[in-house]
This record gives sequence, C-alpha cells and structure tokens, in this order.
Amino acid sequence: MTILALHYWAGSGRAFDLLRPRLRPGTALLAPDLPGFGGQAAPAGFDYSVAAYADWVVAFIQTHELKNFELLGHSMGGKFALAVAARRPAGLRRLTLLAPSPPAGEPMPETARRAALAAFGNPAAAEATYRRIAQCPLPAARHRQVVADNLRTTAPAWDEWLLRGSRADISALMPRLAVPCRLLVGQHDRVLAPGTQRRLTLPLLPPGTRLAVVPGAGHLLPLEVPGVIV
Repeated sequence: MTILALHYWAGSGRAFDLLRPRLRPGTALLAPDLPGFGGQAAPAGFDYSVAAYADWVVAFIQTHELKNFELLGHSMGGKFALAVAARRPAGLRRLTLLAPSPPAGEPMPETARRAALAAFGNPAAAEATYRRIAQCPLPAARHRQVVADNLRTTAPAWDEWLLRGSRADISALMPRLAVPCRLLVGQHDRVLAPGTQRRLTLPLLPPGTRLAVVPGAGHLLPLEVPGVIV
C-alpha cells in the first residue's frame, strides 16, 4: 500500500514527514510538492486550476505506477484529492481528507481574501499565518518549516488559489466518489472549523462517511497530531 499525500496551500510535501515513522510495515508514503509550492516548478502552460492540479496528480500516479494506494489530502490538497478521486483512478482504495477545502467553495470573507493576497512574500504575515493555523505547539524546527514553506510559494500559485481554486465548485463531481472516505478536522481549526466541514463537505461525501473532530488540534493536522492520521 502507498499513501499519496497532497499538502495544504502555501505548504509543501514535507508537511507529512512526521507520518513516515508511524506507518505500518509495508506502507510507503509519497508526498510531492505540488506545482508552484515547495521546490516544484509548474509545467509550461500550467493554469493552477483545480482540474490542472488533478491532471498533474493523475500523471504522478501513472509515472510512479501506483496500483494500490490511498489519497490523503490536507486543506487545499483535500480539494485536489476529491477531484482526483472523482476520476476513479485504478488502484485507489481509500480517501482521507484532513480539514479539506470544501468542494463547492471555501467560505472566505472578501476582506480576508484581500489581506491574504497582500500578504504574499511577507515574513511577518507568514509568521502570523503560522500562529493562526497551528493550535498545538510545534518544535522550533517545524515552526520554521511552516514559515519557510509559506515564503517560498510562487506568486501564481499563491494568487490563483485565492482567486480561483478556493472558489471553484466541484460539487457536481462528488457523486462519482466510489471509495471509502475519512474526514478529520481539528477541534480548534480557525481556517475551516468543524461546523464548516459538517455543513459544506460531509453531505457531499459517500454515504457512511463520518466526521472525526480531533481534540485540541488546529488546522495543521499532519504536524500537530500525526499519530491520529495513520
């Protein structure tokens, strides 16, 4: 079994590093930087839409010849994981969503959106974002990692998610989900609260999917509570 993990906006694949030592024997973890984030350049002509990211992930699955895998999507990566899962790729066994951006669009006030757009490349703003999304104290190295990943995000990836990706409505694709799904959200998530997930995400997931609220956690579930995820 392989877990293919898709990271949050303004993050990178290393957000999932703490999961590796907790994996069951025989399980591998692939956590690529998505185009425009971390160290991953965007392909020529890439338009940063949800569909373009889904195309990129499907190509990654094919390149790595994944035949038996789980998709794990966090926040922005959760929306991309939903778009990929709706395509029913061969070998997909399960979908795990960590505080996903809701399929029909993220409820972000326009004042907050404008502030986020203006925060690009600003170290003080990156630090403020860290304090907002992390509820559980993280080691200093992980704290620095979150801030550094924020600051190395490219401008197109930053802007296009805020202006288009977070608003995109992929709810019409959700009836095509055909694998078991888990949905987790931190009790103190200040980005996408449990009530938001219960109202905007859970009703669109396969019957029988339950919402698990993780006590004490914020938005950075893979870094705050990695043991709950795997």
